[in-house]
Amino acid sequence: MIFRRKGRKGKRGTKGGLPIQDFSSFVHTHLTPDFMAKVEKFEDLLVWQKGLTQAIDLYKLLADCKDYGLRDQMRRSSVSVPSNVAEGFERHTNKEFIRFLRIAKGSNGELRTQIHLAIGVGILSAETGFELLSKSRIISAMLQNLIKTRQEKFG
Repeated sequence: MIFRRKGRKGKRGTKGGLPIQDFSSFVHTHLTPDFMAKVEKFEDLLVWQKGLTQAIDLYKLLADCKDYGLRDQMRRSSVSVPSNVAEGFERHTNKEFIRFLRIAKGSNGELRTQIHLAIGVGILSAETGFELLSKSRIISAMLQNLIKTRQEKFG
């Protein structure tokens, strides 16, 4: 699913292809305090679900890639995102959860760098790469909002 509207190509005032207003409302819709109150296991977190989907998509997309070094590193960093969300959640302390959310956010940034590299060397088409970058930016924003919520509500 691409969040880019027809006719928009990363113009000013957008975030990952979404107008900033739409991007903000998207993130806030998925990370409201009411949503947080209903989370009983890490699988309930939308950011974990999106991170897992991102990792699965990358595994499939890179199945035939012959650049084993970049392919394996992209797979590891993509798997690290939902894995760190899950590990932090299971630690059952807010401080450690936030710490692992930050690690997940860092892994997500690492993945974006690798996607840029894969576009640059021709492993990914620009269209596919930009779609992956857009999804990764959304995950990063969701992680940041979850960190902020955990700090403000439970810190």
